Amino acid sequence: MPAYDYRCKDCGHRFTLTYKSIAVYIAAAPQCPKCTSPNLARVINRVRMLRSDESRVESLESLPGLAAFDDLDNADPRAVGRMMRRMSDEIGEDLGPEMDEVVGRLEAGESPESIETQMGDVLSDAPGGPLDDV
Repeated sequence: MPAYDYRCKDCGHRFTLTYKSIAVYIAAAPQCPKCTSPNLARVINRVRMLRSDESRVESLESLPGLAAFDDLDNADPRAVGRMMRRMSDEIGEDLGPEMDEVVGRLEAGESPESIETQMGDVLSDAPGGPLDDV
C-alpha cells in the first residue's frame, strides 16, 4: 500500500495518507484532516538504505577510535564503552537493560573487573555474556 506524507499549506498540519493502490492515489483528491483544505504539499521524507550486517560492521572500522580493535585489552574503559555504544547504534541492536547499564558504567570510567564483580550473575545470562571478552 502506498503511503504519502503531506503538509497543509493553510494550517501547517503534517499527516500521512495511505492508499489501497497507486490507481486510487492518482484518482484521489486529498484534503487536510484538520482543516479540510485541499491546499497540500507532498513532503519527501529521509531516504533509508537497507544494509547488510557485514556492511554495517565494515563501516564501524571508519568510525574514529574504533579502527584498532586489537588494543582493547589496554584501552580506557570509557573508550570501550563508547565503542560498544557506537557498535550497538551502527548495527541497530538494542543492548538490553543489563548491557546498557554495563556500557553506561564503562562510559563513566568504571573498570570492567569492578562491573563484572558486581554484576557477574546478571551478565552471564545477558546477550553478549560476561565481560571476560572485553
